[in-house]
Amino acid sequence: MTATSDEHQKHRVVIIGSGFGGLFAAQALRREPVEVTVVAKTTHHLFQPLLYQVATGILSEGEIAPTTREVLRRQENVKVELGEVVSIDLATKSVTSNLLGRTDVQHYDSLIVAAGAGQSYFGNDHFAEHAPGMKSIDDALELRGRIFGAFEVAETTPDPADAARYMTFVVVGAGPTGVEMAGQIAELSHRTLRQDFRRIDTTKARIILLDAAPSVLGTFGEKLAAKATSKLEKLGVEIQLGARVVNVDSRGIDVENSDGTRRRIESVCKIWAAGVAASPLGKQLAEQSGAVLDRAGRIQVQPDLTLPGHPEVFVVGDMATLDRLPGVAQVAIQGGKYAAKTISTRLRGGPPMRNFEYKDKGSMATISRFSAVASIKGVQLSGFVAWLMWLAVHLVYIIGFKHRVTTLLHWTVSFIGRGRSERTVTTQQIFARSALQRLGEGFMPTLPDDWASRGPSAATRPAGQPGAVPKARKAPAGNPAPGAESAHLGPDGAASGSASTGTA
Repeated sequence: MTATSDEHQKHRVVIIGSGFGGLFAAQALRREPVEVTVVAKTTHHLFQPLLYQVATGILSEGEIAPTTREVLRRQENVKVELGEVVSIDLATKSVTSNLLGRTDVQHYDSLIVAAGAGQSYFGNDHFAEHAPGMKSIDDALELRGRIFGAFEVAETTPDPADAARYMTFVVVGAGPTGVEMAGQIAELSHRTLRQDFRRIDTTKARIILLDAAPSVLGTFGEKLAAKATSKLEKLGVEIQLGARVVNVDSRGIDVENSDGTRRRIESVCKIWAAGVAASPLGKQLAEQSGAVLDRAGRIQVQPDLTLPGHPEVFVVGDMATLDRLPGVAQVAIQGGKYAAKTISTRLRGGPPMRNFEYKDKGSMATISRFSAVASIKGVQLSGFVAWLMWLAVHLVYIIGFKHRVTTLLHWTVSFIGRGRSERTVTTQQIFARSALQRLGEGFMPTLPDDWASRGPSAATRPAGQPGAVPKARKAPAGNPAPGAESAHLGPDGAASGSASTGTA
């Protein structure tokens, strides 16, 4: 499609990512004479702080991840494009994305990079096979299956030692995510599930919170860290600090103590909540601009959140590092708004914006129902009052009235009663990621070259007829074909299965 002359005259803003930074930047440009394109590899805006509640059956994924198109549907100067950005060319001011083998290029006058961060295993990426992180909807659904599935398998296991291994949960990382996850698993085992099984006693499940650091919630200060520790221990969580993970496999986890001794914890279900790694796009930007990357892959930005020598490129959120700003949602939100305001000011010919200043609105972490810790502008709170504040703040930042209402209803069921409405799990949730990894790069679903000319009905035509969508490319020799593998939970907790004939 050829753009009109009027469209050419509009300032083109490309936003990479639909997280807090990208979404709030797009919304801040709603009344500006600009043409905004949001490019993201998912179709939803993820409220990441509540992922652990999806993993533990409190909320559904839809409540914390509304579709980006729905959120921005009334903003006429925005278009949303699905695709994973694979390269940014600062010289030509272009962004290249890929979707199912099809390449798309967007040209920009201003660029806001808010691609976020993923899980970091500190150079041990193979740990991810047995200890999923907490950075995406897929992660949360997989963990939901692993957590609830562990109790189910323990119920059918005649060997007490095997049952104990299934009922031992290890959470690596004692920051807010780790603390919240450990607290919710404790609530599950001691309260929600205690009357649901006949052979096992879920209240005897072990929940272990590991960290190499000397305290939990280290950024919250000693007072709140002590209160959080006390509450977790009352819930039955075993806190093991000064413990560094050295190996993870399907049957357990090996740790090294601060004195150098090593020990093993037998556990099938492990959750990784330690460390983040910025999007690899940061490395591309650094190489082209001369900016510095830190150890987490975050790019050192100018005080106005731009790249050195490229005032038209803003980097916000978890991808950027400036004045030791924390990796929290508020930094991304404020950074996105700041970038949008700077673009608007420049278009109007206004005076240069002041340097970006982060306004710290505090930190919060919930431990269990009716208990949380909060640090807000020097005021430290804990217990029920902090929990009410946590509840209110999270409701405010959930996008959309409908999602707020349904979230509040689910919280009422979970916190006042004992039920959890989102306990449905499937084998596919647990093993899909591992299956895709075994298929390797040889399996790459693609769109046909003439997809656009075939029309929307192409997807519904039977295979073999003109215009039908072709099957995914066959996996290379040595790998099972997609859909040809039936996986089950073996006695060691690993995915096992038998290859059979079949097609994708």
